[in-house]
Amino acid sequence: MKIYKGLETEFNCKNPVVTIGTFDGLHIGHQKIIEKLTEEAQKINGESVLLTFYPHPRSVIDSDNPISLLQAHEDKLVELEALGLQHLIVLPFTSELSTMTAYEFIKDILVAHIKLKKIVIGYDHHFGNNREGNLDFLNQHAQSMDFEVIEIPAKEIDEIKISSTKIREAIRNGEIEKATKFLGKPYEITGIVIQGKQLGRTIDYPTANIIPIEALQLLPKIGVYAVKIKALHLSYNGLLNIGLRPTVEENGQMKLEVHIFDFSEDLYGEKIQVHLYERIRNEQKFASIEALKAQIEEDEIIARSYFMHLD
Repeated sequence: MKIYKGLETEFNCKNPVVTIGTFDGLHIGHQKIIEKLTEEAQKINGESVLLTFYPHPRSVIDSDNPISLLQAHEDKLVELEALGLQHLIVLPFTSELSTMTAYEFIKDILVAHIKLKKIVIGYDHHFGNNREGNLDFLNQHAQSMDFEVIEIPAKEIDEIKISSTKIREAIRNGEIEKATKFLGKPYEITGIVIQGKQLGRTIDYPTANIIPIEALQLLPKIGVYAVKIKALHLSYNGLLNIGLRPTVEENGQMKLEVHIFDFSEDLYGEKIQVHLYERIRNEQKFASIEALKAQIEEDEIIARSYFMHLD
């Protein structure tokens, strides 16, 4: 997959077939669109193109109320390539871009720069200043600008909307298996391992403290989760605690801590991926460190049993 940042780089593509969107989370609805894009490109011996935006437009237009994201941008790039996308254009979304008219967007970006042959779009997709660009607008200009409009059926678009809403709701509620169903994969948090207070080592449960690489990523409901961790190019089972650590801290800040089973390597500064599979319990305050340790031992038994049956 070729990645183009902005419009300054010359775009080279054979018979471009384009779709537009943020594709946050790359859930099953988005995957269907990429499949449709590939199918339409093959019909004309062309190549698939996704025109996307970063940061998310809503985070620029309504900066006081930025949207919580389902995926880090760099994780999205990896998945798009795995789905077979051939070209990705990432437009930096700015307040200036938000004022571009729909006609200018078609003429200057889709036609002049990308030289599209087809565009794959949903019936309710809007673009351009005041959201004036839509399916009808594209159809009005398609013949004069020499491109074809392929409409994604309303039923599929409605499914995508439902999926996005339900995914966010499920994650906020800690309903990880439901989120997995709509995503078509386990929810993933990619983060950098930082130095913590190393309290876990004192109870024989060392943890990797992580900071998500996507600051706006939606975090699941506070609690303990059974997870798979990709670290140092290998995959491990483990536990993730998302919470305030009330047993060892008062007025603590939200932290993400991973205990990796059967692992003793140094991960400071490393990037790791945490895939959530099952929520085990709520976070709670224990009467003593010994009680906390006993509960973590039970959590580990539950998680190991879960993965034993999963594998």
